[in-house]
Amino acid sequence: MNSALIHDWNPPPEINSALLNDETLRDGLQSPSVRDPSIAQKIEILHLMESLGINSLNLGLPGAGPRAVEHVEALAREIVDVKMKIRANCAARTHENDIRRIAEIVQRTGLRIEAATFIGSSPIRRYTEDWTDDFLLETTERAIKFVVSLGLDPMYVTEDTTRCDPAMIKRLYSTAISCGARSIVVCDTAGHSTPAGAFVLIKFVLDEVVKPSGENIRVDWHGHNDRGLAVANSLAALAAGADCVHASALATGERVGNTPMDQMLVNLKLLNVALWNQQDLSKLKEYCQAVARATGVAIPRNYPVVGDDAFRTATGVHASAVIKALKKNDIELANAVYSGVPAHLFGLEQSIDVGPMSGKSNIVFWLGRHNIPATDELIDRIYTFAKSADHTLTESEIRACL
Repeated sequence: MNSALIHDWNPPPEINSALLNDETLRDGLQSPSVRDPSIAQKIEILHLMESLGINSLNLGLPGAGPRAVEHVEALAREIVDVKMKIRANCAARTHENDIRRIAEIVQRTGLRIEAATFIGSSPIRRYTEDWTDDFLLETTERAIKFVVSLGLDPMYVTEDTTRCDPAMIKRLYSTAISCGARSIVVCDTAGHSTPAGAFVLIKFVLDEVVKPSGENIRVDWHGHNDRGLAVANSLAALAAGADCVHASALATGERVGNTPMDQMLVNLKLLNVALWNQQDLSKLKEYCQAVARATGVAIPRNYPVVGDDAFRTATGVHASAVIKALKKNDIELANAVYSGVPAHLFGLEQSIDVGPMSGKSNIVFWLGRHNIPATDELIDRIYTFAKSADHTLTESEIRACL
């Protein structure tokens, strides 16, 4: 797209790189409204994650029972058999039984799996559970040391970090790192954070924990969308220096859900972040549709990029501009003149329909796309019918006017 045609007020991104960890098949399935997909459906989604260049995924929580073990192991075997690039991790409570299940799957499949051990951290959670500071620190130490003793890579996760006091954050992460953790996850479990808060918290963790440790520590951000700020928070965390963002397709997850993976992919692409600026995202809608089918989560029509209405218009002024751009044989122009997201970057295209707010140019375009001669009489007939309708016309309604 000719940059001279768009004055961009967005400042240059401060994100040099970004990893993405897909939580769809673990945290995403904690939504009370979803179905747990079959193994075949999960494998289909796994392959779509790979095609989109997603760096890693959470295979599940094998400590939850035999079904979870079966599904996690099947996904692990698929990654090994197909020689996928995507890396794997598994969730585990800070209990030896949960951690041992991961080690057993690693032994049976040969796949390297990070053990994502999680524990609550905030004062409100500590008060509710009657946890002492010493209990949390001792539990953290035992869990991480046990992960290391089994030859697993420890990922240490503090739940509700965004409502945790600074002293406890420092003590928990420092303990985990001293015991062998080389990746830590900062969590906005309750969807409490704002972008400014996410930025400040990540800076605090880097300056007060990671740098003093002297170790090479990966810092992840795991957010929820209760305030509708999950994507903004995730981008702020990356700008502050976080290495990786956890997200799930269509924002599936507890309550209103996690950070939406699809929207993270879109924004990293449009922000021209290294690696993502060259990544083929033409299967993004297919990925979302596969998750929707498997979980029973409907994609809203007005959902960004992959919703049915994302690149569809029936408004006369908007449609007229798109049509004029298409007449210039310039797809990029057509995809940008009334959209901040270029459809072609995601394997999609503009659609022009006919409704009560349409002009005659909509009708001419629609007829042309359907190889129907656009006579004045036919245009007037459809136009009159559209103006009397209270909705965008369906194809069958337009054809009834022929």
